[in-house]
Amino acid sequence: MSIHSTSIVHASSKIHDSVEIGPFCTIGENVEILEGTKIISHAVIKGPTKIGRDNIIYQFCTIGDDTPDKKFQGEETKLIIGDKNIFREGVTIHRGTVQDRSLTSIGSNNLLMPFAHVAHDCIVGDDNVFANLAALAGHVEVGNNVNIGGITTVHQYCKLGDFCFAGMNSSITMDVPAFVKVASDPARVVGINSVGMSRNDISDESIAVIKKAYKIVYRKGYKLDYAINELKSLYAEKNEPLIKIFIESIEASKRGILR
Repeated sequence: MSIHSTSIVHASSKIHDSVEIGPFCTIGENVEILEGTKIISHAVIKGPTKIGRDNIIYQFCTIGDDTPDKKFQGEETKLIIGDKNIFREGVTIHRGTVQDRSLTSIGSNNLLMPFAHVAHDCIVGDDNVFANLAALAGHVEVGNNVNIGGITTVHQYCKLGDFCFAGMNSSITMDVPAFVKVASDPARVVGINSVGMSRNDISDESIAVIKKAYKIVYRKGYKLDYAINELKSLYAEKNEPLIKIFIESIEASKRGILR
């Protein structure tokens, strides 16, 4: 284990021997850090927090601190982070509250660029990109392979489906279904994330089917219940798994989808 002499590590923490902790870091009580993770410098990590393997945490990040939510009264809540994430300068991530799951969760292979923020009780999946100053309010759920543009804000309790895309400076106040692209303030739907899908090796044929599904919801003028039935008919016809993901992301919405 490599710990710089200027860093403070609480005696209760569990730090794997391969972890590197640079200068002026503070590792608090009940923090566990697994193999290969590097903490560059000037980072604060508080617990209960578990950080997985091969993460990189850059300077001035604050990971696992108490939420500023006024309903938080110091209860024991958790932050769990997966593997191979990159947290660039000044990223902030807060633990959960007992009023929800008592948990904030970050998956694996995510890139959070400088000053991105993940608030209490958020659930973030895998392979996502948060650009500079992207911010999630409390209780937000982000799927997998989602791109969130710089200076974009997401209202509490919103859900962002797999492979969706939010352009820079968007203000998102409703759910974004899988594969859908939104932009502007307030956010509006501008198409599907065909570029992101293609970059993740989704075939042209599958993208074409999702375009048909998108048109059923966004271009035909159908009421949403009728559009969902049409999507289910399309799924029965094409047997395309991505349509099922699209349908599930719409049906899971509680705030209502951007449309």
